[in-house]
Amino acid sequence: MTIVDTGEVRLHVQRLAAHPTAADTGPVGTVVLLHGLLTDSLASYYFTVAPAFAAAGLDVVMYDHRGHGRSGRPPRGYGLEAFVDDLDLLLDRLGVRTPVHLVGNSYGGTVAFGLARRRPERVASMVVVESEPATAAWAVKLAGLLDRVRREMSVNEDGALAWIATHHGGHTARLAKSAGRLVRDTTLARDIPASAVLDDDDIRAIGCPVLALYGADSDLADQAPRMRALLPHCETQLLPGHRHSVLVEAPDRVRALVLDWVGRHSRPPAAARGRAR
Repeated sequence: MTIVDTGEVRLHVQRLAAHPTAADTGPVGTVVLLHGLLTDSLASYYFTVAPAFAAAGLDVVMYDHRGHGRSGRPPRGYGLEAFVDDLDLLLDRLGVRTPVHLVGNSYGGTVAFGLARRRPERVASMVVVESEPATAAWAVKLAGLLDRVRREMSVNEDGALAWIATHHGGHTARLAKSAGRLVRDTTLARDIPASAVLDDDDIRAIGCPVLALYGADSDLADQAPRMRALLPHCETQLLPGHRHSVLVEAPDRVRALVLDWVGRHSRPPAAARGRAR
């Protein structure tokens, strides 16, 4: 475990080095894994796809967002801009100078879109899973979601946690309890909906290749044609039989799609470059 102080917040970071035997044959570069909001953490990657990415030849960076997991939990400062700042500063602190491949799940994908718009030179490609850019409609949706969480965890926390434990297990209930504290004890529920948002022209200006993955039964599946229409270099995939929890329900499929995508948008491995001379 590594704690990196960005100057704004202390972030819990895990790095997995590319497996040396894959260095000359697999995809090349650094992949940064960005998790979702409230009940999520880097663990959702650590126990699913991250080890396979390292085994395939990628350097892997994953971290807990501010307020999540083992990262610092400041009382205020949770606008989307702060999460994008954290990612930008973290890459500086880690000495990552070359463009990275961003993989963002849910809110993590929204952070990825934010960095790609602000610092396009830092982003080689993106894979977003069940995600969308920050827009006016997104802000309204997040406001409703966060307000509902705040009310449910303030008015009847014990009842809500008991229901979650019964239907989803004790581990999920513990995550929900931590999420409730985050919403109740910080300004996150006010800050995120008040974030600066992107209009269609901003989204069109994101020039890196983007792969957008959605559960075919998810409420976000209708984002697929919109993303293809707005982003200049975008492909989409709908995963049948899945809703929002694509990453944890279909990790093998996500892993295969990400490795193929990164392989298509990274520099050739050293051995291939040597043969081409």
